[in-house]
Amino acid sequence: MSLSNPSQLLLRNEDLLESTNPLVVGCPDNEFFTHLQSAAPQATVSSYNVNFAEYQSISAKHGSKISCQFSEQYKTEQSHDLVIIYFPKSKKEYQFLLAMLAPTLTENAVILVVGEKKGGVKSAIKLSTDYTLNSSKVDSARHCFLFDITFNNHVPEFNLDSWYERFSLTINNTEIQVASLPGVFSNGELDNGTRLLLEKLPSKISGKVLDFGCGAGIIGCFVKKLYPNTEIEMLDVNALAIASANKTLQLNNLSAKVYASDGLSNVSGKYNAVLSNPPFHQGIKTNYHATELFLKSIKKHLLKNATLTIVANNFLKYAPIIKAEINQPELLANEKGFAIHHCQHKS
Repeated sequence: MSLSNPSQLLLRNEDLLESTNPLVVGCPDNEFFTHLQSAAPQATVSSYNVNFAEYQSISAKHGSKISCQFSEQYKTEQSHDLVIIYFPKSKKEYQFLLAMLAPTLTENAVILVVGEKKGGVKSAIKLSTDYTLNSSKVDSARHCFLFDITFNNHVPEFNLDSWYERFSLTINNTEIQVASLPGVFSNGELDNGTRLLLEKLPSKISGKVLDFGCGAGIIGCFVKKLYPNTEIEMLDVNALAIASANKTLQLNNLSAKVYASDGLSNVSGKYNAVLSNPPFHQGIKTNYHATELFLKSIKKHLLKNATLTIVANNFLKYAPIIKAEINQPELLANEKGFAIHHCQHKS
């Protein structure tokens, strides 16, 4: 497996990786840790990911050799003299990470920030000013930048609850409260695709319902509010999304099962209805693979006469996949650039 461009840029600057207690945040490459341990053989290495697939990959390869954590909030009893941050897709999420990690840093700890130029990493220094003694760009290659930031030892109190963006939505006389952390899809507002899906929901939903790629839990919570007797499950690959969905449930006094899954990897049940505004972006690059794999694999989790309802940008060619894998889909709506595909599993 080849290393990502940001990881390759880091390894061009191997001398900067020497440390006692390094923490690597958001690394997509399990192989990077092999190189890191070579650069700092005596170090106690830790890894923190909000992406469940990345966490699983790193944990499976390195086992007890490094400390791996997947959660909405990083917690540790040790202090880190070096933190390597792979710049996330959201600038708000980057600031969230800095605020969360500040209490875990030693005096004058070094923060290395790496990312692709098109991904917004150029703003890292400006976004880091509240935590910076000094900062500089140390390298650029492979369409990436690497920044070196010295922590200023200022440790403001971190309160996870204060980072939730809250809003309410009302559709067809049904109202729910929503909470979402930085980096979660459509943070702080209802996106047009999900709005259309909620406006055009099937007339009857009952039994076990799966909200695939739940984000802040809007679809699952709305269905539960509208159909209280349903049994809702929500899944997402992102720890911040899982925490947001649980907070949204709490705000509405609703209950559901919420869990992490890489696609359908942790799904074992069968459902009467599956609903989704499925992801088609990964980082700064468009990626349809996760949704296409979901559509090709969901059939085994559908009960007889179960329904599948998804909303997607109308230029995405999901209808032929649904037809080939499950049944001929019905187009419930095609408005404002979004299409709603609906089908019933007959066999």
